Amino acid sequence: MVRERKGMCFKGKWSTCCFQGFRCLQSLNMGCWLLLLIFFHTLPLTFSEESQLVDISVNGSSLVAETDDNYICATLDWWPPEKCNYNQCPWGMASVFNLDLGNAHLRKAIQAFNTVRIRIGGSLQDHLFYDEPGLGAPCRPFRKQAGGMFGFSKGCLTRKRWDQLNLFFKETSAIVTFGLNALNGRRQTHDGTWVGPWNSSNARAFMEYTLSKGYAVDSWEFGNELSGSGVGARVKANVYGKDMIELKKIVKDLYRKSSPKPLILAPGGFYEHQWYMDFLHASGPGVVDVVSHHIYNLGADLRTLTCQHGPWASSWISESGGAYNSGARLVSDTFLDSFWYLDQLGLAAKYNTKTYCRQSLIGGNYGLLDLKTFAPNPDYYGALLWHRLMGKGVLEINKTGSPFLRAYAHCAKNRAGVSMLLINLSNNTNFIVSVTGDNPSDEEIVLDGGVRESALINSLKIAVAWVGKKAGEERDEREEYHLKGRDGRVKSKKLLLNGVPLEITGRGDLPALDPAMVPSKSPIRVSPLSIVFAVFPDLLPKGCS
Repeated sequence: MVRERKGMCFKGKWSTCCFQGFRCLQSLNMGCWLLLLIFFHTLPLTFSEESQLVDISVNGSSLVAETDDNYICATLDWWPPEKCNYNQCPWGMASVFNLDLGNAHLRKAIQAFNTVRIRIGGSLQDHLFYDEPGLGAPCRPFRKQAGGMFGFSKGCLTRKRWDQLNLFFKETSAIVTFGLNALNGRRQTHDGTWVGPWNSSNARAFMEYTLSKGYAVDSWEFGNELSGSGVGARVKANVYGKDMIELKKIVKDLYRKSSPKPLILAPGGFYEHQWYMDFLHASGPGVVDVVSHHIYNLGADLRTLTCQHGPWASSWISESGGAYNSGARLVSDTFLDSFWYLDQLGLAAKYNTKTYCRQSLIGGNYGLLDLKTFAPNPDYYGALLWHRLMGKGVLEINKTGSPFLRAYAHCAKNRAGVSMLLINLSNNTNFIVSVTGDNPSDEEIVLDGGVRESALINSLKIAVAWVGKKAGEERDEREEYHLKGRDGRVKSKKLLLNGVPLEITGRGDLPALDPAMVPSKSPIRVSPLSIVFAVFPDLLPKGCS
């Protein structure tokens, strides 16, 4: 796995780092998204459909941003079954403590990605202790407790459960990010601020045990939603920064013989500019590897922040679920949510976010998998298609036509060409999309050994080598993946791929995600309230070479 350890401030149109609340995208802030959701739900498809032509050109001369190889990420949370909101208790047996790690559907859902990042964390992580000799108290999961943080007692992760989890991660090829308790040793003041130094002894013992067992934790995240005003608790930025220095020393010491060492992430909270800036100044250069934040709405000035105040660090969204407090029932688990989720993946990637963690893999109403059956919800298939098709190189596009068509382009993953995501937010317009791009000029390049060759011929050879076919045969067709809700309903939990229902097979396997093959030069028809992935093998941008 290739990992980015430093942020990249790309030059060109997007180098202004003008994230600033997605100012250029304000027309699709959370309020507008909610209006769109209501619009989709309440307005039936009774209008006669119309068609609009859209031209998209891919500027492939250079990349505007770059994600991690494992951009797609999903979370596992600590919430027990008693976690309830709005007269519903949607977590069931989805906690890190009680999740059925032997469930075949769960294992196959993770293995389908080949490798995928799992972030373990959530609201209760800062009241979690780790089993060790001499802990001095029984090691038990969280329980309901009046007056406790979020209404629960402190919890403890046993070594036995940690062993079980790591066997599961190894067998499913998951990449692990673990969220550490950042409140241990502190005390709460009357205004909700937690003060005093972090007591790192329990976390260090846990990390020592993890290392002694050979468990592969890719990254450690410090704290959950303690930044700025906090959620349930908060820590001042200068104190948080000093604690990061302590954590960095622990990692350097424990992993002194390891290469590469685990990444250090922080603060995993909601973005408040002054707090984040003070935090980076307090921790100093080279301490924080990844600046992480949570999004349950659109907008954050994180790219500007890391470019200006932490150029040594990259940016992750380590938790995002659209609607907070366990998600929205019959919205977050339906095809309707895919319009938000996939658009967020496209937006975040364009602004140089390296990893995007979806809350959650399972649990709450926003799980990628159904809480009871472990069958995929619609967003799971969107995440899987992104992971398989969209490479880490992000390309700039120029688009004419309606703002109801969203479009994102990346270098194709593990092959020559360009992959594109198209999202039709209109309920009565077919978009007929023509895509063009900048292919390499026919200038000479020098290959290994000093051999000179046409850049265009070299790109064609790359394409041929990937498919094992003649260039003319392969480049005549492209792949298309059209997603729609069953019976045309956006609030359906059943998804159609190219008109075929996506359902678990009788043997319990995931369905094949087979593309429709169409002539590569023909336009793409994006029907109302649908989402399309397309792979263009004949577009060979210089930036993807």
